[in-house]
Amino acid sequence: MASPDKLERSLSLTQATAINMIDMVGIGPFVTIPFIVSAMKGPQCILAWLLGALLAFLDGSVWAELGARWPQAGGSYVFLQNVYGNKKFGRMMSFLFVWQTTFQAPLVVASGAIGFSQYLNYLVPISSIEQKAISGALVIIITILLYRNIKSIGKISVLLWIITGGTFIWLIASGVRNFNPHWAFGFDKSSFDLSSMFFAGLGHASLKTVYSYLGYYNVCHLGGEIKKPEKNIPRAIFISVAGIAVLYLGMQIVIQGAMPWQKIAGSHFVISDYFAHIYNQQTAQVATGLILFIAVASLFAVMLGYSRIPYAAALDGNFFPAFGKLHPEKKFPYISLLVLGAFGFGFSLLFKLGDVINAIITMRIVVQFVAQAAGVLYWHRTRPNDIRPYKMWLYPLPAIFAIIIWLFILSKSAPELILASAVIIAAGIVVFYLFIWPRHKNKARSPVAI
Repeated sequence: MASPDKLERSLSLTQATAINMIDMVGIGPFVTIPFIVSAMKGPQCILAWLLGALLAFLDGSVWAELGARWPQAGGSYVFLQNVYGNKKFGRMMSFLFVWQTTFQAPLVVASGAIGFSQYLNYLVPISSIEQKAISGALVIIITILLYRNIKSIGKISVLLWIITGGTFIWLIASGVRNFNPHWAFGFDKSSFDLSSMFFAGLGHASLKTVYSYLGYYNVCHLGGEIKKPEKNIPRAIFISVAGIAVLYLGMQIVIQGAMPWQKIAGSHFVISDYFAHIYNQQTAQVATGLILFIAVASLFAVMLGYSRIPYAAALDGNFFPAFGKLHPEKKFPYISLLVLGAFGFGFSLLFKLGDVINAIITMRIVVQFVAQAAGVLYWHRTRPNDIRPYKMWLYPLPAIFAIIIWLFILSKSAPELILASAVIIAAGIVVFYLFIWPRHKNKARSPVAI
């Protein structure tokens, strides 16, 4: 029987991969396709999906190495502190991650709920107020579903992924019989002019594709609940990225082969319109229902992973102690889950989907993705003989290229979002030096009880 203050290692490779993949899919690819096609102005938008897949593989190599070495709840919180050291700078970086997570994790939850309520409009015309009510109710329902032991969650996740994967296979297979190569690959001379406008469009489109790939690291947040984590965490990451990349690319190509890019760019319900074009309205309604189901499944995985981050920080003394409590019977961090659900509920009522997506990516790039990739390089240089159950292929190229791509995407973000992210980071540094670090110093100076 597990200790009351420890998580159970109950998730198999299959379950961990399923959780990762349903986290990655969600409503994202279905609502972002029109934005991506519009930004690139033609079938060359496939480049944005390829760039997103490349970044997921490169950054996934960083997560795989760190996750295999430190398989604990909290993911980046644990990684940043270990690679930069358990002193002032390492403590500050890990605190900044938790600090920005308190803002962006509820935004991620809200984005899934808002996307669900917007897509529901295809089936049932609803007002903007009703959309908000539905998105808020969905967050509450997912919180209730997650209020259980991790063993049952692992089994539920496999079932959710079977339905999600089956929907993608149906979507791709349906496009084969009505495929128009000219629409799918009708590039002209202006498609790849490599001007500043081209790279601006690629940057804006990549913001959306990267959002759709996010989640390949969710298994690291659940590191304390994965069986044989030194092997299964890297495997789950790369299987997830490879599988989702194939599905996304196949989906984009068959949709382009079924409709002109101008129609895709102007669609509010592109997948539903695609099925209506190929089959009929009734089939489109069934497909829409499956898309909504996928959105719910992804929200399920997202909230599961993020609820473990404040828990890890609280155990380490870097967050409010209440977040470190596990449910006495079901052995999961229930305080963390309930607070995440409460803030996700509030954000789903306040914000719009497009603003949320852009804010999520921009806010995380510096503190989490760039700092983590740079941390791997620092870790290798300062501790070359440290134990590494998994070492990334072609080191250090994946980490270096990941940093370059992340900074390129950041440069294409809206200036106001970059400024807001900088303000949040600066505020976090102030809070750390005023309240968190003094507490650690006082704790270190306290005499040890004998």
